[in-house]
Parts: sequence; C-alpha cells; structure tokens
Amino acid sequence: MPRLPTLFISHGSPTFAIEPGIAGPALTALGKTLPRPKAILVVSPHWMTREPRVATSAAPQTVHDFGGFPPALYQLNYPAPGAPAVAQRVIEVLGAAGWPVVADAQWGLDHGAWVPLLHLFPAADIPVFQVSLPARLDGERAYAYGQALAPLAEEGVLIIGSGSLTHNLHEVRFDAPDARAETYAAEFAAWVDQTLSSRDHARLQQTMAVAPHAQRSHPTAEHLWPLMVAAGAAGSQVPVTRIDGGITYGVLSMDSYVFGAIPSVAEAPALAEVA
Repeated sequence: MPRLPTLFISHGSPTFAIEPGIAGPALTALGKTLPRPKAILVVSPHWMTREPRVATSAAPQTVHDFGGFPPALYQLNYPAPGAPAVAQRVIEVLGAAGWPVVADAQWGLDHGAWVPLLHLFPAADIPVFQVSLPARLDGERAYAYGQALAPLAEEGVLIIGSGSLTHNLHEVRFDAPDARAETYAAEFAAWVDQTLSSRDHARLQQTMAVAPHAQRSHPTAEHLWPLMVAAGAAGSQVPVTRIDGGITYGVLSMDSYVFGAIPSVAEAPALAEVA
C-alpha cells in the first residue's frame, strides 16, 4: 500500500458535529478521495497524559467530554471499531523511538476525534483509536512525536492530528457562529499557511515564538501541537493541501491541512492546493 498522507484537522467547537459550516463538507469530500486506511490514529489535545498512552479498546466508546451544549450533541455516537493490533504496533514504534508508552484499555474517542470523523468518514466503518498527547511539549518536541509515529503511515494507518488552528476560548462568541473574523486570527492563519506552503518546518516548529499574534491565537498551545505532530509524521518533502474551513465564532480558524499527495484534488473542489 502506498504511504498515506497525514492530516491536521481543526475540530473547533463540539457544535461542529451539528453545524458543519464549510469545513464539514470539505472534510467529507476529502474522505472520498483518500485511500481507505486499515486504521485511523488520532492525536487530540482532549486526551493529554504525562507520558504517551495508546488506546487498545476493541470497541471505543464515544466520549462526550463537554458540558452546556445543545442536547442533540449528547445523542451522537461514532460507533467505529477499535484497532487493538495496530495500537500494539504503535506502542512498539513509540518505544523504539525512545518514548515511554503504555497501553490504555479504557479510553474511547473524545470529541477531538469523533466530531471531525463524523464528517471525514461518516459511515464509521474504519477502525479508529487514539494516542494521547504528552502534556509537556514544545514545537520541536511535538514535531518529534509525529516523526516517531511516521512509520505507521507506511503501514496503512491514517495519522490525524486534531486540534485548532486558532484557539482563544476567552474571545469565542458562542452567540454568533457567523461573527466577523477577528483580524489577528486571520493573520495568524495566513502566517501558518505561508509557512507550510514554503515547507519551512523549522520555522513551523517555532510558531509560538515567531508567528504574529501567536500568544493571542493560542493562550495555551495544546491545540496547536497536533499540527506539529501531523507535519512531523509527514516530513517536509511532501506536498501540502489546505482545506479552507473559514473562521467561526469570530476567532476559531477551521482550516485543516493534508500532508502528502491526494489521489484526485479535482474530485474535491473545496480543497485548495498550496504547495
């Protein structure tokens, strides 16, 4: 099987599950163009642990890890099977790369995983499991984490870093999903896009230090690190495709990225090739 691309997906608010905007249909279009993976590996900031953990459940539960949202959200489930054998392979690969790692038979799918997968693979018929995000990372270390996972992409596993291109919850306007985009969020997203289009992964790893409005876009950086994971798993030599998701609630950029070749971008007009 050819090497699969890796993905960074902005999962936004949990309401993305029922308010797809322009990002949801774009992810659905993408899912139809990707080779069918044997399993999906998701790294999400909603499962952070001191050291890496790998979920080994054969039937992961849908975790509704949020409160105060519309009741319809709590009725949604993503009943995909797990992938225990592939999870064990991940434990081997991370261990060989020097990461202390343990199996976790209890963890299911948090909303950073199941919400975007509702759009990307709505049939929920591909095995999926999560690998936790280590709690103490910087850009370089998050990128190295992705590099450690890279062998899985050669083995039919779709690696997804699920986060948010911008994530300032202090300024989110939940009362106005279509609010005018704040300039700082748009400028930060544009900087990331330019950095990725130039394949400057060294600069990418320094995003929090050098990008415009980095601290305002990410008062805490855990939702940015999955971008580094996805980029690290792919390397800097592959083409990059941006999925235009717009900016919701005034400050949450929903842009996502594909690192690697897509079989036919023409079949998914919502996608925009940038490199």
